[in-house]
Order: sequence, then C-alpha cells, then structure tokens
Amino acid sequence: MRNVGFLSFGWWSAAPGSKVRDASEAMHDTIRLAEAAEDAGIDGAWIRVHHFEQCLSSPFPLLAAMGARTSRIELGTGVINMRYENPLYMAELAATADLVASGRLQLGVSRGSPEPAADGPATFGYPLGYGDTPAEDAGRRIARFREAISGAGIAEPGPRAHVRAGERLPIRPHAPGLSERIWYGAGGIESARRTGELGMHLMSSTLVLEATGEPLGVVQARQVEAFRQAWAEAGHAGEPRVSVSRSIMPIVDDMSRVYFHPYLERDLMGANRDQIGEIDDTVSTFGKTYVGDLDKLEAELRDDEAVMTADTLLVTVPNQLGADFNHTTFRALAELRDRLAA
Repeated sequence: MRNVGFLSFGWWSAAPGSKVRDASEAMHDTIRLAEAAEDAGIDGAWIRVHHFEQCLSSPFPLLAAMGARTSRIELGTGVINMRYENPLYMAELAATADLVASGRLQLGVSRGSPEPAADGPATFGYPLGYGDTPAEDAGRRIARFREAISGAGIAEPGPRAHVRAGERLPIRPHAPGLSERIWYGAGGIESARRTGELGMHLMSSTLVLEATGEPLGVVQARQVEAFRQAWAEAGHAGEPRVSVSRSIMPIVDDMSRVYFHPYLERDLMGANRDQIGEIDDTVSTFGKTYVGDLDKLEAELRDDEAVMTADTLLVTVPNQLGADFNHTTFRALAELRDRLAA
C-alpha cells in the first residue's frame, strides 16, 4: 500500500452533535475535507454518490470545486451508479472537472447498489429495456462513456461542422489521460475478472458479494488476484491499480477517544468482526471496523491480506464530525500509511 485517502458519503442531519446540518454545509465541508486531507499529507479525497438520500449525489460540480482548492491529491468517486447517467453529458462534466483539477480525477463507476427508490433510474428517464439486466444496462453506458472521454468521434457532423470529410464530432472538452483513470466497483470475483479484461482499475468496498466464512481480506485478496491476472492476460498497458475500503477509527487524542471508545470496547469484547449477511439476494461478507491506537491498527491491518496487496486504502470517515475533527484523523492515517509501507 502506498496511497491512503478518505471516502465520504457527505451525510447531513440536524441530529445533536452533527456539524454538518444541511445540504449547503455538506457541500462546503466536503471541500474543506479535501483541503484538510491535502494539508495532512494523505493522498486522496473520494466521495460516495447516492440518489434520493441526504448525502452527496451530483459529484462533478463538487469535484471541480475540490480541484480548484487543492493541488496534489487525487479526487475520486466511489462510485457513480451509471444507470442514472447520460454517458455523453457525463463525459463533458467529467472532462471539465478533470481539467479544473489538472488531471487528478479518478472516477469509480458501477451498476449501483440498493437504494431507497423503487426504480430510481426509470424516474430519471432511463428505464430498463425489455429483457435487460441492470448490469447490462450499466455496462453499455460505461462503454459509451469511456469511448466519449477517449476523444473518439461520437456524432455525425452537420453541414456547419468544421471537421475533415469522414470524421465524426468528438465530445468537448477532452481531458487527456482521463480514460486511463476509470475504476469499476466490483462486488464479486467474476466482476473483478471482467474489470481486468476491460482495462479498468478495481475498487472493492467493505462489502463483497461472496461468503465463504473466511475474513473479508482473504476473500477480497482472491478477487484482486483474479483482476490482476485478467489485466495481464488482456495485454493492457500501464499499471492495474486496486483500492480497498475500510472503516478505520484512529484513537489519537482525547476527542477521538470520546467518540470512538465505545467502538473500542465492543472490539475488545470480541463483538467487532466481519459479518455474513444478505444484500441483493446474495449472501455477502461485510467488513469489521478497525479501531484503536496506531500500534493496534498497524498490527491488525498488516494481517489484512487485501489491504496489504492493494495500492490504495480508502477510509470511510465520519463526515458529520466536520473537517476540523477529520483533519486529526487524516494526520493519523498518513502516519499509518508510512508505517505500513515501511
């Protein structure tokens, strides 16, 4: 592991103790989180995308703002549900945000996850075709989006177009290199393998759609191996990157002890462990929470096979505690990264 970043849902609520009480505060505080991450020395600021909920939903204006206020860190999504997206309009938005950020976008996409709407994509104007599956629909949209951001010709020219004979009109603006920075949020070994075949980077969360009774890190590491093998066999150029997400709560001062000590007590009693459950009618493995001081976290993460084989660790953060609190967490994560890399 050589990179560590945060992953924020951007929740807001008026609950007691919340420092992010409405949508406006969530947007401004997410920008501050990115600034705090860069100042603390970690490597990435990634945001979740969910619709019909009190959290972040429209990533590109926010990513552009984060890019304008930072200069070094990667800015990513984990992940965009492509079933909600017009691939060509998204290509314009993504390229614009990437140019503002000087080529630092890392875009995670997928077919989506369970959500509150009965059929959100159809409500947005994208119903499934007859006989289609969500995975097939998302796959076509991802392919079209990747084609558009590659700079390929997309539209037939009209009589006023300024192109050579036989050429098609590309999407503008074009962000060079963005097409090599697309990630897929895979849930199982077959989707991980397919991600490698297609030449996208791999994102794996704290949930995998597989349950063998083994720890999450073991199951996930097997998926990472399948992804890398598929990438190599497909002959793709460049380095296949892998990110895994974890819930990590460093206890480094009195304030973090106040917030996280109950989780530590639960951990010490043996109640904090990977869980087996069901999601999307699939028996799945859900990851535990890592909590404690840096010595404890280092020892436990070294035993996590997926964390140690991935190049990027994304840590879900309690964004409602605000950017100032999370700045301290980010400094701890930077030290933890350096320890694990030693």
